[in-house]
Amino acid sequence: MAFSNVWNYCVPLTILTVACLMRTAHCQTVQTENVTVLEGATAQISCRLHNYDGSIVVIQNPRRQTLFFNGSRALRDERYQLVTFTSRLLRISVANVSVSDEGGFYCQLYTDSTHHQAATLTVLVPPDTPTVEVKQDAVEGGESELTCVSPRSKPAATLKWMRNGREIPGVVLQQDHGKVFSVSSTIRIPVERKDNGAALSCEAFHPALDGPKRIRHYRLDVYFAPTVRIIPPTGILREGDSLSLTCSVTGNPLPLNIQWSKINDTLPERAEISGPTFQISRLSQSHNGTYLCQAQNDYGRAADHYTLLVYDPGAVVETHSAVPYAVIGGVLALLVFTVICVLIVTIWCSVRQKGSYLTHEASGLDEHGEVQEAFLNGNDASQGKKEYLL
Repeated sequence: MAFSNVWNYCVPLTILTVACLMRTAHCQTVQTENVTVLEGATAQISCRLHNYDGSIVVIQNPRRQTLFFNGSRALRDERYQLVTFTSRLLRISVANVSVSDEGGFYCQLYTDSTHHQAATLTVLVPPDTPTVEVKQDAVEGGESELTCVSPRSKPAATLKWMRNGREIPGVVLQQDHGKVFSVSSTIRIPVERKDNGAALSCEAFHPALDGPKRIRHYRLDVYFAPTVRIIPPTGILREGDSLSLTCSVTGNPLPLNIQWSKINDTLPERAEISGPTFQISRLSQSHNGTYLCQAQNDYGRAADHYTLLVYDPGAVVETHSAVPYAVIGGVLALLVFTVICVLIVTIWCSVRQKGSYLTHEASGLDEHGEVQEAFLNGNDASQGKKEYLL
């Protein structure tokens, strides 16, 4: 059910007969309506009169203080105002309603016997935008503990943690403070470097909110050690050129103090340092060496190095003239490889031919042995002649 600060939600009650003339058709009745409003709004309490004959009508607040007596003010509290008083309706307004105003407002009609009917006032307290409390810093590789707090609502608000459209279950704690409630929801999530800056939100839901939900947005702050990378120049550096190096540093918190140094030597006199930028004008071979960029924060230290090699003009020319020799060397290597392949094929063919000759020679020896065996056994040559080639 949605509510507004400028109107009341009313539930009619059954008509209660508070005074009737016994054994007659003529009786006086009063009808009240329950009212629900938001805290800080204006509530209107109505007493509808039926067959009213001018008897005394009194309206009292939940503390049973008389507010109006037959339309006349009885309590000096300007929050209570008489809106209407006719033979059909008695209506008052209560400005800037708070939870302390909750309870029954009594409409009393005095006749031969006194009876009353109560109009119950209910005050809703919508939650303010919740707050996010961080118990301890979130460090890479650890956990982050976040608590979403809605300090005051009635009835108790419902809290939800969300990340990328998905709900993160939390541990809910609810405490009552009289008629209002405080609610908290605590989550614990593991964090890495990539989670730094991740968007989280805590949403508060409440039946009194008919507009947008109360949302607290929070960006995750993950602390981690720095990383350092030197961005080198492109191309060959010659004597007389300028060197410019940029040290790219990440980390949370971001290191503010970046240190440049030269390994096993001091920095050149012409070196200029401006934060992450290191420059040397009019390079010479005396500037050759390894340069170091370092950065640190409370969670670690990191460094990167760059080796500078300055060429003189002659060395650069020799380097370019060496290109044709490299091509010639490649061609010669290809020729040598081809010759080796031809030799291997020739040797392989020669070995195959020699093996075939030896095989035929061995076959001839076997036939010669058969002739000798026949001669020794005395076999008659008439039984068959065999011609052998020895």
